[in-house]
Amino acid sequence: MARLRYYLPTFLVFFAVLAVWEGGVRAFNVQRFLLPAPSVIFGVFIDIFPRLISSALYTFRGAVAGMLIGIAAGVLVALVTSRFALIREGLLPFAIAANSVPIIAFAPVMNNWFGITNQMSKIMIVAIIVFFPMMINVARGLTLVEPAKLELMRSYAASPLNVLLKVRAPNALPYFFNALKVCSTLSLIGIIVAEYFGGPREALGVFITQAAGNFKFADAWAAIIISAILGIAYYLLILLLERVMIPWHASARNETS
Repeated sequence: MARLRYYLPTFLVFFAVLAVWEGGVRAFNVQRFLLPAPSVIFGVFIDIFPRLISSALYTFRGAVAGMLIGIAAGVLVALVTSRFALIREGLLPFAIAANSVPIIAFAPVMNNWFGITNQMSKIMIVAIIVFFPMMINVARGLTLVEPAKLELMRSYAASPLNVLLKVRAPNALPYFFNALKVCSTLSLIGIIVAEYFGGPREALGVFITQAAGNFKFADAWAAIIISAILGIAYYLLILLLERVMIPWHASARNETS
């Protein structure tokens, strides 16, 4: 019951927005090419659901593949930069600067390297987007360790590997999962935007652009809804994984309380 009361305002706001949307479109006779009514979008959503699921799964697989590559590279570089302060201080400004480059700047380059219809071009864009927040957050988690813990490990004559495994890595796990939650949404945004610049017909981004180009705006809105549902499900999966991996952390305790 407490959980229901917690989420009740969210559901009320959601259905209120749908009601205002539906009523406003009908009252002001808004044309479909400007803004379709939710009832129209829902009808189209049901009609083309198999196509939407197929496109969403294709795009989702690319997002997960790119995210795994970006995570692996980000964690690896974070381990190196946390071990050598000189490398960290020299690399982080470049990482921050590169992270400010918009997605659309990478898309033409990757399409030229791998081919427009090759999914690898989109996967690498996702990997680049995911890499920087993952590297920066994990590096912070590995370095922002309480001095007393490091002094204790030194008093035990612990090796750098033991310090990493027993102190630095556990301290970095909350930072890692915070980055993972950000990257889960960034990966889907990145791959869908990258697909706007070209890709196979089964890609979700291509489906949206083609539907909008053919003035099938209800179809485009249905694809946007399935991408939003996919993003929410992906984010909730990361939250579940966080609860399982670090149940001792304050964020996980607060979510389950």
